[in-house]
Amino acid sequence: MTIDMIDFLDIYKNKTINIIDIRSRYIYELSHIPNAINIPYDYLILNPPKYLNKNETYYLYCQAGYTSKSIAKKLNSSGYQTISINGGYNSYKLNNKRN
Repeated sequence: MTIDMIDFLDIYKNKTINIIDIRSRYIYELSHIPNAINIPYDYLILNPPKYLNKNETYYLYCQAGYTSKSIAKKLNSSGYQTISINGGYNSYKLNNKRN
């Protein structure tokens, strides 16, 4: 499942959600969506039970949205509830000029 950035930002503004930045720690520390936690994709995909609860929904993003879409698909097929944010962090920067 995917979500467009505009729709994500509407949800993000109005309720507490789980946001995971799957980029490297270095890139995450340079800049990220506020309140996102960093779990690099290789850690997440190798051991999802360590990081995710099957009863919660998680919004995933990478830099452009391609990797998060692939990771979300794999996690969803394993019973997790993940949504990839289309366009990733690049889209966030374009749609949210404050950051």
